[in-house]
Amino acid sequence: MREFIVEADGGARGNPGPAGYGAVVVDAATGQTLVEVAEYLGVTTNNVAEYRGLLAGLEAARELDPGAVVHVRMDSKLVIEQMAGRWKIKHPDLKPLATRAARVFPPDRVSWEWIPREQNKQADRLANEAMDGAAPGTVIHRRVREGAGGGAGAGAAAVDAGTAAGAAAVEAGAGAGTGPAGEVREPAAKSTAKAGADARAAQAVATPSTGWGPADMGAPATFVLLRHGETPLTPQKRFSGSGGSDPSLSGIGREQAERAAAALARRGTIQAIVSSPLARTRETAAVVAARLGLDVTVEEGLRETDFGAWEGLTFAEVRERYPDDLNAWLSSPDAEPTGGGESFAATATRIAATRDKLVAAYAGRTVLLVSHVTPIKTFVRLALGAPPESLFRMELSAASLSAIAYYADGNASVRLFNDTSHLR
Repeated sequence: MREFIVEADGGARGNPGPAGYGAVVVDAATGQTLVEVAEYLGVTTNNVAEYRGLLAGLEAARELDPGAVVHVRMDSKLVIEQMAGRWKIKHPDLKPLATRAARVFPPDRVSWEWIPREQNKQADRLANEAMDGAAPGTVIHRRVREGAGGGAGAGAAAVDAGTAAGAAAVEAGAGAGTGPAGEVREPAAKSTAKAGADARAAQAVATPSTGWGPADMGAPATFVLLRHGETPLTPQKRFSGSGGSDPSLSGIGREQAERAAAALARRGTIQAIVSSPLARTRETAAVVAARLGLDVTVEEGLRETDFGAWEGLTFAEVRERYPDDLNAWLSSPDAEPTGGGESFAATATRIAATRDKLVAAYAGRTVLLVSHVTPIKTFVRLALGAPPESLFRMELSAASLSAIAYYADGNASVRLFNDTSHLR
């Protein structure tokens, strides 16, 4: 009976933040590394990334030899103690991942060991490579060493089509090449920033390499995202964030809210309503709540970005008064509006934390989130694993509806975007 050592790690830069995992499978008898696996996950938490790394490592070992004995070594005390059964698993995002990991091999053939971080350098390196965003042209991150053995199973592990990006690389045929140790890459001509962004987006929403998620993940937490109705500033296209005059709905905006409420009542799926604290969203939410017979919970994290000194100004006015600040803001998600406003990067961090909080609170339920342009676009961007500049490439109308489903394994699915059919 063969014996493997699986070393795995995962991390998130921001927790939640851009995340990835790395895992290696080592032949215990020879010390030879057989498989390396890494994946960029999009924005998620450190613990989810660690569990995804564990799962990937165990699955890679099973592909080599499903009858093997496995010794798991990780520098995550949480994962080791929970998988060994000594600590309870309380977080809803981790339970299904732990269940899946426990099913890869029979429990009597897996042992668990915590190791210091400095002894887990190979998996840590792979995780950091994944978090660096998968360099343009790198489509998948599974490598099988020459002479690894294991027959057809080991060979198959070299080409992992379990993600959308991996499938694209396999289908490329003669046009695709291989890097060191069987790493699959696209042709150099396609190694552009766009290709890298497309690959990262595909990996962020893809399920693990065993294929589509298992049936026991349960119902997702579904966010129906409703942008508030128009205010007097909306048709004038003025910056209207959380640091300005906090305008109320206009007459048109109230009518839009009524139409959205009627459409949601016809669908009959909303189980809870959560609103930004700003007046225009609370008024929109109140109209829907009255129609559906629900209460409204206010969530500070759903507020609009603070546009600083730009509040109440048109784009042309900002360009005239603050051209350098505007150009910087358009060029970098870290740039703040004039006067100490909120950067898109800061907004994304806030929205990711709010998302995780609400996913945990409304697991398996459908909740209406009444919010604003930037938060809703950011929810969509994070779900797709898209780059920050994608915010400038989305149109989001007043009183429009979008929807995202969040599954227990950490993946997300955008189901609807900018639907305004109820307003026509």
